[in-house]
Amino acid sequence: MDGSKAERTLPVGDVLEPFVHQPSVAYFSMEIALCSQMSTYSGGLGVLAGDTLRSAADLRVPMVGVTLLSKAGYFRQSLDAQGNQIEEPAWWDVSAWTQPLRAKIAIGIAGREVWIRGCLHVVTGQLGGQVPVVLLDTDLEENHPDDRTLTHFLYGGDAAYRLRQECVLGIGGARMLHALGFKITEYHMNEGHSALLVLELLRRHTYAPEDVRPGEVMYDLPRVRDLCNFTTHTPVEAGHDKFPYELVEHVLDEFRDMVMLRSLAGTDNLNMTRLALNASEYVNGVAKSHAKTSSAMFPGYHLEAVTNGVHPPTWVGPAMRMVYDREVSVWQHEPELLVNADRIADAAIWNAHMEQKRELLKNVAERTGRQLREDVITIGFARRMTGYKRPELIFSDMERLRAIAARYPVQVVMAGKAHPRDEGGKQAIVAIHRAAEALQDVLPVVFLVDYDMDLAAVMVAGVDLWLNNPLPPQEASGTSGMKAALNGVPNLSVLDGWWAEGWIEDITGWAIGEGNETDHAAALYRKLEEKVLPLYYTDRAGWIRVMKGAISRNAPFFNSHRMLRRYVTEAYIR
Repeated sequence: MDGSKAERTLPVGDVLEPFVHQPSVAYFSMEIALCSQMSTYSGGLGVLAGDTLRSAADLRVPMVGVTLLSKAGYFRQSLDAQGNQIEEPAWWDVSAWTQPLRAKIAIGIAGREVWIRGCLHVVTGQLGGQVPVVLLDTDLEENHPDDRTLTHFLYGGDAAYRLRQECVLGIGGARMLHALGFKITEYHMNEGHSALLVLELLRRHTYAPEDVRPGEVMYDLPRVRDLCNFTTHTPVEAGHDKFPYELVEHVLDEFRDMVMLRSLAGTDNLNMTRLALNASEYVNGVAKSHAKTSSAMFPGYHLEAVTNGVHPPTWVGPAMRMVYDREVSVWQHEPELLVNADRIADAAIWNAHMEQKRELLKNVAERTGRQLREDVITIGFARRMTGYKRPELIFSDMERLRAIAARYPVQVVMAGKAHPRDEGGKQAIVAIHRAAEALQDVLPVVFLVDYDMDLAAVMVAGVDLWLNNPLPPQEASGTSGMKAALNGVPNLSVLDGWWAEGWIEDITGWAIGEGNETDHAAALYRKLEEKVLPLYYTDRAGWIRVMKGAISRNAPFFNSHRMLRRYVTEAYIR
């Protein structure tokens, strides 16, 4: 389809006036966590994207976010009496959180013209800066009934549905920004889902026919590479989208040069990660260890390491925020100043933490009816429920765990969703449910359903210890632990992802399995029994020193302000 004939650039009023005239970076992500009321995210990837745009608004970095509207969201989670996950659509009030844009564009998908409308949500920063987010919607009267649902379900459907969604995101998103009049200087692909935007850019940037010699390609690939940046987020092979070319040829009406496509995306399947790698001048992993692992997965490519960060004002709990406001002044704009947190009085840190802990325990009681104790150490674990994250590891040796709990009281708060097609992840939730029943006489375990941004904020602020035990080297970053550290909550974690950089034993938290130790369950129990629990129960001042260490050593670096500044200086300005 000729893109120039597939736009209805109707008046958009003054709503985009502040944004479209300045050169901007276009940040594409399949999911963006803008707020809990908008079900446009599933987990860490979307939360990272949201934190990036929140920091852009704070720092007044000219950006525009592009994502899918996802009217039915990821899913609402509930559990039956046996712990089996039940999924229901997560419909949300689109009109309350977005404003429809009157520009529409069309792309060709599977032999049909699919019209796309943009909806606008504006992220406003702490100091008044703003970043527009364009959410793409195909639920329009002009479209075939099957095409109207393309932007309903985040990560839903089969491979054909996913490929069609990614056509909407990549090709449709790039075309929408053009129709709206944005002046895009750089494109940033947050994971490979949006890599088809490369094809739209190739269509725009071609050499004049008289300048193309026989056997040469017509596309100005160097120009496209200069425009594109790519962040890969997963070392798990299943996380890299691949589509058979038979399906691609059926679905992809916008770019029929299969020879060129295979040269960029792989000969056997359309590999979205390889397409992004081959078409991007700047590529990075999201932690030093992750960049090393990804370089081994994709030899021949140079990957930088820009370790993820989290948005401090979003993830610091209200009581701790008051302490920082009083003691650290402009920490929200300059989180590196939290390096001075070790000067804050012990009582101020402890009292703020206990206020946030009481809020968590109140939330647990309201959700589950369970009354957890304020004077018992509370261990938190919350993330996507899937095999390599090993959510049930702490329950590997029930007798050992019982013995520990008999000596030191312990309670555990857990949360997380399993992808609807991840049977292993669903069984992990069942295993946690059974463990909770078996341990109820000695160690309270609660699983909080329907994990979202609001619940995450309460958990990372209110638990006493944050647990993370992925199977190395499969953790890309693991930003939930960064959020906990911002609140003075120490980490107990396997040395993978960000924790390999943030860990200082007995200072910021504790490692599970140093050196060549591979029995992580045994290492976890030993650290709890020999270090963590004795310190918590017998040395309050020593525990608070670790809390301060987590804040002063981890928070100044592992924040999205630092991360975005690196992107600006290393990727966007070249």
